[in-house]
Amino acid sequence: MNRTLGQVDPEMAAVLAEELERQRTTLVMIPSENYASKAVLSAQGCVMTNKYAEGYPGARWYNGCASVDKAEQLAIDRAKELFGAEHVNVQAHTGSQANMAAYYAVLDPGDTVLSLSVDHGGHLSHGQNTNFSGRYYRVHHYALDRESELLDYESARKIAHLYRPKLIVVGFSAYPRVIDWDAWRGIADEVDALLMADVAHIVGLIAAGVHPSPVPYADIITSTTHKTLRGPRGAFIMCKRHLAGIIDRSIFPGIQAGPLMHVIAAKAIAFREAMTNEFREYQRQIVKNARTLAESLQEDGIRLVSGGTDTHLMLCDLRPLTLTGRDAANLLEEAGIIVNKNCIPYDHQPSAIASGIRPGTPALTTRGMKEAEMKEIGKLMARVLRNPLEAEVRKQVREEVLALCERFPIYEDLEVA
Repeated sequence: MNRTLGQVDPEMAAVLAEELERQRTTLVMIPSENYASKAVLSAQGCVMTNKYAEGYPGARWYNGCASVDKAEQLAIDRAKELFGAEHVNVQAHTGSQANMAAYYAVLDPGDTVLSLSVDHGGHLSHGQNTNFSGRYYRVHHYALDRESELLDYESARKIAHLYRPKLIVVGFSAYPRVIDWDAWRGIADEVDALLMADVAHIVGLIAAGVHPSPVPYADIITSTTHKTLRGPRGAFIMCKRHLAGIIDRSIFPGIQAGPLMHVIAAKAIAFREAMTNEFREYQRQIVKNARTLAESLQEDGIRLVSGGTDTHLMLCDLRPLTLTGRDAANLLEEAGIIVNKNCIPYDHQPSAIASGIRPGTPALTTRGMKEAEMKEIGKLMARVLRNPLEAEVRKQVREEVLALCERFPIYEDLEVA
């Protein structure tokens, strides 16, 4: 019971040490990834992992829940204060499960949902036909304007009137512009639909007031707690007071049983961290960094979908370079720059290949990098992308990436035991 990880399982200790080194020595630019604080990491390994706690604070199915009740209530109260929400459930394990719970609460199988398709920047759980959401609900999609590559609100309004959805889902995995929540509320009201906002990507920006909040407008709001919020991998749901009961019942006993109390404790810590001035400044810097990175890429001829970004991410269209997203992501990884392939609007490539990549700045900003570094990183990325056959270029960029990582270290005194 008291032996260290290295003593119990040296193979796994080696794998974890390898991953720690990878995070320290590469530029993590996948916009859904970040570096959780040491306080959050500590909570995720705490003794609350030993406790079953089905139910909710004050109404558990198991005895011995006094401490975990306090932890969960802290998470709930802090999220309500942070976002101004009427009700919060912090038990969802993942963003997809939060979305599943929202659907389970207000929809019946076969009900109609309106959302943005994955190839235009939506999420699998917004109705992809290979996902539960596309299997159990009748999903129709709105789209981005072909020319501006921005949300086409008038087209969405017409589609909503045509199909009369019970639920409209707004929230995206690869859309770099500000969302007009008031416009979506108006569309939902016109067709008597519920409005759900999935803010998993921009939740940290919302918490800091850098992006408009959907709380005054949406009936249900789902989000992860990692990404820009910089907490543990997990999720939570906010909703209007009159939906509190069905949202809670949809999580338990609807789709989950035992909540992960150690993760909920870590969520509470993340919400507290998000209440600080330091966090608000961090979010402002994320956006500044993203805009500077976008400008740097454009200066080197990289085309960006919609022409830039207002948030933490951007979408690069690689068709002018005759590169696929998959090849570009692999080339950049060889140079120590970690991004993901991503479809672009009206993409002719399958999603496993894609025509774009999706860089973001949350993790780079956590390291302390600012505009000067973003300009440098944009140049490094362009060198790799413009010279895909030159292994020597990637080798040189890798050395420069290592130097950047040494200047901006992460988890300096964290070791795998």
